[in-house]
Amino acid sequence: MSNDTLKQILDLARWAPSGDNTQPWRFELVNDHMIRVHGHDTRDHVLYDFDGHPSHMAHGALLETLRVAATGFGLKATWTAHSEGDHRHPIYEVILAPDDSIKQDPLFDCITLRTVQRRPMKTTALTDGQRQALQDAAGEGFTLQVLDSWHDRRRVANLLWASAKIRLTCPEAFPVHKAVIEWRARFSKDRIPEEAVGVDWATARLMEWAMHSWERVAFMNRYLMGTIVPRVQLDLLPGLRCAAHLLLHPKTEPQRIEDWVRLGESLQRIWLTATLHGLQLQPQMTPVIFRWYARAGRHFSADPVLFDQAQKVASEFESVVGALPTSAFGFFARVGHSPVPQSRSVRLALPELDKQ
Repeated sequence: MSNDTLKQILDLARWAPSGDNTQPWRFELVNDHMIRVHGHDTRDHVLYDFDGHPSHMAHGALLETLRVAATGFGLKATWTAHSEGDHRHPIYEVILAPDDSIKQDPLFDCITLRTVQRRPMKTTALTDGQRQALQDAAGEGFTLQVLDSWHDRRRVANLLWASAKIRLTCPEAFPVHKAVIEWRARFSKDRIPEEAVGVDWATARLMEWAMHSWERVAFMNRYLMGTIVPRVQLDLLPGLRCAAHLLLHPKTEPQRIEDWVRLGESLQRIWLTATLHGLQLQPQMTPVIFRWYARAGRHFSADPVLFDQAQKVASEFESVVGALPTSAFGFFARVGHSPVPQSRSVRLALPELDKQ
């Protein structure tokens, strides 16, 4: 195969999702049949990248996207992970080989169509076919729990409301929030554009002003009820206004880096399948991440009250989904019917993702 073919595959693979559009990967074309993916994580400066696992899940989403993309060229993609220590810089060697039995994956055309819908959606119920397709997409080793009754959606909305309070009042999360939004933009190649955030213009202007410093955020939270409007627009209403919430459960607790990568492969298949079936999706990982901290006994803030709140969120989350404190939670999202968002995060161009 040609070098140009590998570049075409990577040009599709780069559309894989990652937390806040961080794109924690760089590419190296080793030869005509091998791509080396140099992964990294953001745990040192991103509160939400718990032990780097969300980044490892993003690596899995990338590798699954690469696999789907390769089928469009009659190629089979397989990968092996090479990593040491705490897996801050894993390397994935991807072998691509011609295979006459390979047909283009039905998800191929969804790679560039998949996006995030952060605004409220219709409450039209999932069809039996949509539900089954999403559950089948989870794959071996995972189960997908669908929470779609009004009672379930109300309880999840309340859970998101509580989790969002931690998110918006945690000083350690402020640098992430300040850096991640590209204000007054419809598209962003390495952040989230303002128009895709999911708040109205007035709230966006208030948020832009507040994000100048933590002191402004603290003042707004204390005197101007600063968490209320964002939580209503970003958490409460979207939590209620959707078809269903989805919780991906690994059947066994992830231990190795490969387990987290496989989890990322699964979530991407689910997301692409949602796109294939005309559904929009929004990840809502904050409750999962705060539960990881709570169940690991890890304090993530100098303010001990926030850890106590995270423990309450973890307990409520388990109550909502009927799980034990030891149950493994992987990926949490909501799905529904809505117009395709006109604003989105795009990606760094392929030359910018080259491993120098």
